[in-house]
Amino acid sequence: MNKKIKKILNKKNRSKLVSLTAYSKNIAKILDKHCDIILVGDSMANVLYGLKNTHTIELKNIIQHTQSVRQGVKNALLVVDMPKGTYKNSNIAKRNAKKIMKVSKCDAVKIESNNKNFNIIKNLVKAKIPVMGHIGFTPQFSSKFKVQGVTKAESKKLLNEAMLIEKAGAFSIVLECIESKSAKKITKRLTIPTIGIGSSKYCDGQILVTDDMLGLSGFYPKFVKKFINLSALIEKAVKKYTTEVKLNSFPSKKNILNGTRN
Repeated sequence: MNKKIKKILNKKNRSKLVSLTAYSKNIAKILDKHCDIILVGDSMANVLYGLKNTHTIELKNIIQHTQSVRQGVKNALLVVDMPKGTYKNSNIAKRNAKKIMKVSKCDAVKIESNNKNFNIIKNLVKAKIPVMGHIGFTPQFSSKFKVQGVTKAESKKLLNEAMLIEKAGAFSIVLECIESKSAKKITKRLTIPTIGIGSSKYCDGQILVTDDMLGLSGFYPKFVKKFINLSALIEKAVKKYTTEVKLNSFPSKKNILNGTRN
């Protein structure tokens, strides 16, 4: 077993897991100092490419960004989202997952559950490809946002789904937008860690899209806390640069390169 994954498993019921998304080396290098898990998420479809959903992001996009992120990650576990359509069956999933692992040098892949692909997870794990599961609101399979696990029937269904994912061999599971009591019940029942996003403090860890928590994306649902308004800070710097260029005070003498004459 990957030493980093073993470390993640050992944190169950001991300490909270910290996770954020990254799509480039520079951001990943900062996150690596603080995060247990860094996810190259298919959320790049919204954050970087301005798409309405994650359905059309391609494998080549995911791999390219992961190659960049890999350069900034030394300590954290690097997990990669498998895009929609890249794991339709076990053979397709295995081929694409192997490509992601080989080309990007990531540590694991993440697969969203449609309550049917348990055998796909099982076969990937059998092929020595570590898998992170994902239940609740699954953007690749859901067209409309809805809080999950509100009724007893929904809660029971989610718990069963989570247990089947664990049984298939996943080392952890993301719980997205699941009602608090349901998330607590799932976390308590599973022996693998749960990583919550909009699913209460009862999960074993938390994940957010980095651009959301930095105030860059403009997407701020209730479950996202904006820890800083980076957008405003960047605008302030750009305005200062613009002013200095127009006033001809930049570049100053200390910014000008001078060649040495022989």
